[in-house]
Amino acid sequence: MNRPASGGRRFAFPPYLLLLLIAAGPTPQQVQDAERAKAADIATQLSAQAAAKTASEQERVLGLARVDAAARLRIAEDTLARASAGIAALTQRHAEAQARLAARAAELAPVLPVIERLSLYPSETLLAVPMPPEQAVRGVLVLGGIARSLETEAAALRAEQTEVAGLRAEIDGALPGLASAQAEQSQLAVALDEQIAKAQAARSSAEDEATAAAKRAAADAARADGLRAAIARIEAERHAAEQRARDEAAAATKRRADADAATARAHQEALAIPAGPGLAEASGQLTAPVAGSVVRPFGAATDAGPASGMSYQAPPKARVVSPCAGRVVFAGPFRSFGQLAIVDCGSAYHFVVSGLDRLDSQVGQTVQAGEPLGVMPDWNPAAPGAVQPSLYLELRKDGVPVNPAPFLRSRS
Repeated sequence: MNRPASGGRRFAFPPYLLLLLIAAGPTPQQVQDAERAKAADIATQLSAQAAAKTASEQERVLGLARVDAAARLRIAEDTLARASAGIAALTQRHAEAQARLAARAAELAPVLPVIERLSLYPSETLLAVPMPPEQAVRGVLVLGGIARSLETEAAALRAEQTEVAGLRAEIDGALPGLASAQAEQSQLAVALDEQIAKAQAARSSAEDEATAAAKRAAADAARADGLRAAIARIEAERHAAEQRARDEAAAATKRRADADAATARAHQEALAIPAGPGLAEASGQLTAPVAGSVVRPFGAATDAGPASGMSYQAPPKARVVSPCAGRVVFAGPFRSFGQLAIVDCGSAYHFVVSGLDRLDSQVGQTVQAGEPLGVMPDWNPAAPGAVQPSLYLELRKDGVPVNPAPFLRSRS
């Protein structure tokens, strides 16, 4: 039997030596590498938490800046609301006066030739019709009465014409004020939109666990049949997300996986942050959602029964703001409400606003009281028959509508 040369001989550990090496565990170098990797993971998690906290604080400060910008815009929109309402009322009166004028002119049109002939040739007109003298006398008397009545009608017609002309002059005189208010609104709105665009860009690159959970809940709520069901689904998803985060943190702690536990605790803390301070009492300190006036109060009679919320008529392109501090839990189209936003104010209170033309808020976004949520549609107050858009506002406690008016600051 040929044996290999000593230079090519392979050295093999006996099986019992391999078992001893395995039982001896990792080498010191391996332990140091594992500890360094573990420390790096924990440091990364802590750094991410610190960055998230810093970003949250920056978002709060920027949110307050948007509140301040929206407050300045609200002052301009209050002026615009008054100008718009005045011109809309004048336009309506002008249209009604024109209608009356047209109707009166139509009534007088058939007798105008007779009136003209009588005024030019009264005697000849009577003599043109052969009749006994006594009938002629009666005819003169009757024609005299008709003439007086026609004169009254003509005077009323002239008064209608004067009113129409006066209203037109009032509208023309008020239009520069409307244009000035619109220009100021537009200038302030552009500056606010720039702030909103920057905030949206920053948010899109820094989505946290709470935002992701809110988006899942909003997607589920969009399939609900009504507002109460939608809010119930949002709350259920939020509670489920919190429970999942607690389970994740507990499991990671049980495994003694420090890095995983740190991540799980961060998720749990993000989800456990209250949406808002809640509404302790109806103290009348909250900001109204939009400039303008209430046209239908809570509880007013409607075809569907007592109104569950309040309706506002707003000036063109008016900014809609959140009445409370909290988290946006829904933002998008919903059933017949059109563009709708729901803000979770905390303590089971939710504000609902609908009828917007554009939404500037995002699901999961934390908002301050008075921070913009969106914009109302445009409309022309000087256009006859213009339909003024309305904003619908609801306040719900545990999903049940309550009167928002006592919570809102008086507009007087």
